[in-house]
Amino acid sequence: MTRVAVVIPNWNGQEWLPGVLDSLAAQTRQADEVVVVDNGSDDGSVELLRSSYGWARVVELGRNTGFAFACNRGVEAADADLVALVNTDVVLADDWLERMLTALEPGDASVACKMVDLDDPATIYDAGDVLRRDGAAEQRGRFLRDDGRWDEPGPVFSACAGAALYRRDAFRAAGGFDERFFAYLEDVDLGLRLRCAGWTCRYEPRAVARHAGGGTSSKLTTPLPSWVERNTLLLVARAFPLRWLPLVAYRQLGWARHAARTGGLRAFLKGAAAALPLLPRYLLRERPRLRRDARVPIDAVVPPEPIRGPRALGYEAARSSTR
Repeated sequence: MTRVAVVIPNWNGQEWLPGVLDSLAAQTRQADEVVVVDNGSDDGSVELLRSSYGWARVVELGRNTGFAFACNRGVEAADADLVALVNTDVVLADDWLERMLTALEPGDASVACKMVDLDDPATIYDAGDVLRRDGAAEQRGRFLRDDGRWDEPGPVFSACAGAALYRRDAFRAAGGFDERFFAYLEDVDLGLRLRCAGWTCRYEPRAVARHAGGGTSSKLTTPLPSWVERNTLLLVARAFPLRWLPLVAYRQLGWARHAARTGGLRAFLKGAAAALPLLPRYLLRERPRLRRDARVPIDAVVPPEPIRGPRALGYEAARSSTR
């Protein structure tokens, strides 16, 4: 029988843990194992887990090692064929795990679910991720109403690791999450490497997870835009061909202009500066390695997608349509 584990990375998430753990306890298909990886919480999280959720195994890391590192340690610790990664600030529908398992097909390394806003479930948070040739990673449907446009199951580029299912062997063979990313875009980067290795990702809209947008990111000392900018540049340096550089430059200039207009230029520049020392390693070591091992060419992994207008998906289209 296929064994499935659930891994929950936690850092000072005491206020959220009852929601996610109670929803796991109510699943129609129970996980064979639940592992909570604690990143040195000092808010009573570990004490809560031991006193009220003794059925969850706790792996204590002692310090905030980042989302990517914690997830990797959890996947390593899990004794299972399949591993679901779930954020602390997520509440799962009772049949979430059952539907995710049913959706997984032989060529799939992962399954993405329909993520909706915790307080307003009629608003989409993520319906599978898309990576574009300008370096932008888009969350399908973000900020839009759940009006049926994302009710069709099928292939997507990658899954948001806030609530996703992975084949453990494929996850580990691809190297897991890049721990240098710390947090944000590590799931898109892994999705790219899995696609290069010949795997696909499946979207299952009937598996619903409610997510408190910004619930955990608000606790980070480095602002989210800095992490996104830094990790976008690292992902591009690892995988994108030089002929896509004009598209990347166009997007970078657009982001910088938007950041300047909205008071976020310092965070944007901080992220770019943080990427600079790492770029030589990604260009000279990670890039050749990915190309050498790839079974699927990058042009097929990241097909052409619009980078402007309503068909561009994600943040810009969503914001313009809801103003």
